[in-house]
Amino acid sequence: MGGDQGERTAVLPLAELPALVAAEEGAAEEGAAERPRWVWDDTRAWYPALLRAGVRVERCVDLRLCHAILRNSTLTAGTALATAAPGPWDTALDLLEEPAAGHTAHTALFELDQPEPPALDDRRDSRSELFAQEAAVAASTDPRRLRLLLAAESAGALIGVELQHAGLPYSADRHDDLLTELLGPRPTFGRPPVLEELARDVRARLDSPDLNPDSPPDVLKALQRAGVMATSTRSWELRKLEHPVIEPLLRYKKLSRLLTANGWTWLDAWVHDGRFRPDYVPGGVVTGRWATRGGGALQLPRQVRGAVVADPGWKLVVADAAQLEPRVLTGLSGDQAMAAAGRGKDLYEGIVASGAVDERAHAKVAMLGAMYGATTGESGRLMPRLTRAFPRAIRLVEDAARAGERGEKVTSRLGRSSPLPGPAWDAAQSAASASDSTAADERRARSQARDWGRFTRNFVVQASAAEWALCWMAELRNRLTALAPGTALTESPHLVYFLHDEVIVHTPADRADEVAAAVHASAAQAGRLLFGAFPVEFPVTAAIVDSYGEAK
Repeated sequence: MGGDQGERTAVLPLAELPALVAAEEGAAEEGAAERPRWVWDDTRAWYPALLRAGVRVERCVDLRLCHAILRNSTLTAGTALATAAPGPWDTALDLLEEPAAGHTAHTALFELDQPEPPALDDRRDSRSELFAQEAAVAASTDPRRLRLLLAAESAGALIGVELQHAGLPYSADRHDDLLTELLGPRPTFGRPPVLEELARDVRARLDSPDLNPDSPPDVLKALQRAGVMATSTRSWELRKLEHPVIEPLLRYKKLSRLLTANGWTWLDAWVHDGRFRPDYVPGGVVTGRWATRGGGALQLPRQVRGAVVADPGWKLVVADAAQLEPRVLTGLSGDQAMAAAGRGKDLYEGIVASGAVDERAHAKVAMLGAMYGATTGESGRLMPRLTRAFPRAIRLVEDAARAGERGEKVTSRLGRSSPLPGPAWDAAQSAASASDSTAADERRARSQARDWGRFTRNFVVQASAAEWALCWMAELRNRLTALAPGTALTESPHLVYFLHDEVIVHTPADRADEVAAAVHASAAQAGRLLFGAFPVEFPVTAAIVDSYGEAK
């Protein structure tokens, strides 16, 4: 446990930790001690057992997540941690319910006096790693930014475990009803009735009685035999084609995806006791975005959101940040004109009002093109106008793209850096530079350089948006705790869902308005933490509903 008054260390069996943590957190809540910041190797290994014991942690340092950031950040380049040979902290730790006999990989740190760090005979020495991380931050080119990022990342680790522990309120009966409405009754075996009827229709329209509509190669061959000039079975391509089979085929594909991803098998596996408990993986993507291990929480389709239902006497507060990535780009670049375009209104409408483009749809296409590197079609046509209107914003993403094309790292607002391209990329660039290079070598190198440039162009925006979302959630978590201090997690307002720029809070109905206010205040605070006094706004909507399906 680390904090403001020094540190002390102890190696504990996991079973003994809840009583210690409860005592320290309780003393801090009563004002008898400084608020502890628990330091451990992996929140996912430690925190679930604490929550099962009814113990919450306000702050922590997740050494695994922090190590990954500091190891790769351009802000810490040249530090001992960044230049060290690969070690055990560079691989994921197995998540153990209980440590094996004699295994001391989990070491907790808690504050008393400041000792000299001893050498622990351990697979992952948490205490030595903490000292190494503190030294790397102190020697970095911007310690303030990094400290905020590490605190936000660690708070996200706590939130991820709490989301799984609390679970998303979910009605299995309602889910079954929604599936039955769309697909027909649950079959004992084979396809549901609606899918089977669509399959028969597709076969008849293609005059292919043995066609398996779940096989893309077979479907493509059947389409081509029927004179349909398809080159793939991707939905976006099929929509461009005209043939009587296209409508039922698209409907079959959509409903088949629903059945596969969120059908009755998913329901049986993931929803228990009125809760959906996905396994969130904070920092699971290189940009800092979250991932999940199974359950598909980050892709919960609209067709089944009506099954997310608040408990009796409770409400869901569904909050969504509007146009998050373009607004983050505004703050990153310090573009005053773009900030003005989004002040107090829809950003895309503001871009139209600025005269940069003539309609909202064009503003959205142009902005997405700027952030994702679309240089052809409508986006490419609109880019020069967007560049003239908002030169600082466009210059930032263009500079990031050029850095990527050169094989360089780019870095987010708070200090998360992109990975370097791999050996295949390096080999392609070397081959193109060789004295005996061919035109094909040069084309390959240019293509791969442009591809990596598109990645780094978006990385700076997406990674910074992920940081804003972490700060938003961390601040909201603190405010929700303050609404009912000392109350168990699931007996007071608490976060139950997160999706990039959207959160859901489950709250007693009489606290719903307070929760909505906390959502808005937390978003404003997240903007200030990342961008200080720069006047970029981060508006959020907060709908108080009984069902997620009612929110949009």
